Amino acid sequence: MRPYGLTTEQRREPLGLGEPRPRLSWKLESARRGAAQSAYRITATEHPSGHLVWDSGRVASPETVGVPWDGPPLRSATRYHWKVEVWDETGAFAGQAQTWFETGLLHRDEWTAVWVGRDPLTLPYVEPPGEDVPTESSLVAPPLYLRREFHLPRRPVRARLYATARGVYEPRLNGERVGDLELAPGWTEYHRRLQYQTYDVTDQVREGANVLAATVADGWWCGFVGFDARRPACHYGGQPAFLAQLVVEFADGSRLVVATDRDWAERPGAIRAADLLMGEHVDARLRLPGWDAPGGGEGFVPVAVLDTEPGPLVAEPDEPIRVTGSLTAVSVERRAPARYIVDFGQNLVGRVCLTVRGAAPGQRIVLRHAEILDGGELYVANLRRAAATDVYVAAGEAVEVFEPKFTFHGFRYVEVDGYPGELSTSDISARVLHNDIPFTGRFECSDPMVNQLQSNITRSQRGNFLAVPTDCPQRDERLGWLADAQIFAPTASRNADVSAFFARWMRDVVDGQDGDGAFRDVAPVVSLDREAAPAWGDAGVIIPWHLWRTYGDRTVLERSFDAMLAWIRHIQRHNPDLRWRYRTGNSYGDWLQVGATTPRDVLATAYFARSTELTARTAEVLGRHDEARELWALHGGIRAAFIDSYVDEDGRVAGETQTGYLLALAFGLLPERLVPAAVGHLAADIEKRDCRLTTGFVGVALLCPVLADHGRADLAYALLHQDEYPSWGYSIRHGATTIWERWDGWTEHAGFQSPAMNSFNHYSLGSVGDWLYGRVAGIDQTPRSVGYRELLLRPLPGGRLTWARAEQETVRGRVACGWSMEDGRITVSATVPPGCTAVLEIPTADPDSVRDESGSRPPGSEPSAVGVTLRLASGRYTFSAMAPGAMS
Repeated sequence: MRPYGLTTEQRREPLGLGEPRPRLSWKLESARRGAAQSAYRITATEHPSGHLVWDSGRVASPETVGVPWDGPPLRSATRYHWKVEVWDETGAFAGQAQTWFETGLLHRDEWTAVWVGRDPLTLPYVEPPGEDVPTESSLVAPPLYLRREFHLPRRPVRARLYATARGVYEPRLNGERVGDLELAPGWTEYHRRLQYQTYDVTDQVREGANVLAATVADGWWCGFVGFDARRPACHYGGQPAFLAQLVVEFADGSRLVVATDRDWAERPGAIRAADLLMGEHVDARLRLPGWDAPGGGEGFVPVAVLDTEPGPLVAEPDEPIRVTGSLTAVSVERRAPARYIVDFGQNLVGRVCLTVRGAAPGQRIVLRHAEILDGGELYVANLRRAAATDVYVAAGEAVEVFEPKFTFHGFRYVEVDGYPGELSTSDISARVLHNDIPFTGRFECSDPMVNQLQSNITRSQRGNFLAVPTDCPQRDERLGWLADAQIFAPTASRNADVSAFFARWMRDVVDGQDGDGAFRDVAPVVSLDREAAPAWGDAGVIIPWHLWRTYGDRTVLERSFDAMLAWIRHIQRHNPDLRWRYRTGNSYGDWLQVGATTPRDVLATAYFARSTELTARTAEVLGRHDEARELWALHGGIRAAFIDSYVDEDGRVAGETQTGYLLALAFGLLPERLVPAAVGHLAADIEKRDCRLTTGFVGVALLCPVLADHGRADLAYALLHQDEYPSWGYSIRHGATTIWERWDGWTEHAGFQSPAMNSFNHYSLGSVGDWLYGRVAGIDQTPRSVGYRELLLRPLPGGRLTWARAEQETVRGRVACGWSMEDGRITVSATVPPGCTAVLEIPTADPDSVRDESGSRPPGSEPSAVGVTLRLASGRYTFSAMAPGAMS
């Protein structure tokens, strides 16, 4: 047994950590059955071989998740190396592993920098760069090019750059880019928190003359965001600004700080305009050779000090945005002498890198982006106000490379207009952008269509986990919608480790709550400053609970509980009869359902009950027992009101829609005696539609799980395999490589849906992915388990599948489960990490037929409703049995 995957505050080797008492975690692996940790010891030093600053001593505990730092207070700007040693269940030493973290600036008074930017009196806005970059003002400001020269008497032993922007920025030092972060500092509730980044620049500074520089564009701070105008109604401020300090340390213990101040200078450069929605315009003739290196300051003028207070700075707590991949074009088709349509083979989020050869000085090349074609040309009507257009004006060199810095697009196709000569696939590539969260899960099965569905789900998650969990990456919206996130969070955490990403975003959700306790529809709050709708505001309860159950993140519960409680009391205060009919915001209902209309008060009251239940459970976890008792009593009242108002004696739920039944069944809102009848009504509705769904955003995540858990896995699989409209398979049959926003985004009978709202990359309807992992392959945890300590492995053969398997890197280690069918027998395999236990359900028609790898009947097997139940310790297992009756 050995520890691996060490993390500090849910990240590997974080640079610039802001938590004064971080949580330390590790995973365990072993090929030996029954392996478990009985004790651990953590030691920490300030240098790899330096003096010991903390020794936990040997702690008798199986815990591996979220062990708090219990050493002396952490010092700012200090790297700590920590090691964990573990002992196994016999008390024998098992192994060790080590890692490091480095603190950022932990105290406000350590910031000496001031905010600098352009003086609008000396450098006014310039004319916009033409119709290719639309604006809602006659004037647009080019990004800032900032620089500061400084001298070092000798080469330092350590150098760190701490930087952020009101806008988005790229730092540079001595002519080279610093780091690999994109669109830093990301997007948060800027009035409450603005993230700064930490960079190790020891190898980039040198003795003698140096230049620290940066380019800063509008970004989310003052560019186009959401549905709103860019100027003069900016969301946060009227112009971009930069804040940074470089801390240089020498061998003798002395140090030098170079901070943003009046000694900096700025001027416009080659980037004439840059906007996240509209695109970027670069005139290569205006490049400033050597501007970010010593001696390159010609034409620069003094900056203006815009603010002397650093503001609400916090260290970046999760993985930043990065370029995570590059795709070569799969085809280039000429449409006119200098116009081409480029296909990258899949819908993606990012930007294009274009190589230009032999262009004349001033030659204008225009790149437009689209997700889909219409009649062989770009379909851009669904982008609404977002121009998604990049412009490059050539300098006239033999070979030039254009790659925007401060924009991103959602696209599969790019139109290149004005290109000189012949454009080939080797001249153009796509850079994939998203928060660099670790993707840690995999699902696959025998059906290529279902595998494509899983691929589409994962690709939509990548593209929309950019700064915040967005609804779509292409049009003029890209907002952090709460319902979309809470519906998809279980699937997201199957595919990737989203613990730090969601925990950080939950701070924005809580910060957006109003004084009456209402969450908002989106976070950060822009464009839509109103009380959240049912299922939307409930994300403020559901996501923290999910992070606790999945990752053992107690901190997010502690930070969110008061807001959760305020949300419940807000609903109760305005709905004393416990039917949520008032103060429902812009009640969306089961958004984008088809062929049915779920009554809004049915959906709302069901969510009122669900959020009250989860808030009560949270109160119990946190030891707030008085609130827990109050909330459980309230939950009982809501449930009774739901039954009295919306459930008939024959088990029919008001509205008689699939989503209405799913909510009542999934949230436990029916008398037990009426559950079979309600399941029958749900099944009858699906069957009368020839196994087609009607669910929208809210119902779709519950559809297959509820059917499978109530004995109708046959219908769940029929829906999964369906490829007629409406279904997941319909979009795949028509070439989808990401999840569509709506079932009817494009149909054979009606063509494109209204361009007013029609995204082809929108993860919500992909929330079925949780079921693929959790029931099709079988990886789940028992209701009382936290962080997958007690696994519930329930593989579910069905449909036209002959095999399925999945694996996940959980917070405790790798879990795997899968099954295959051959010659009338089912084979089930499972991997349980050290320290965990598992309940494994083997579906079989003959419980006596179960055999392990050696051909022996496993001890302790118990007959169950599905066949046989086994209780397993950690290890790797394979069992075979007679196939379930329906498949033998």
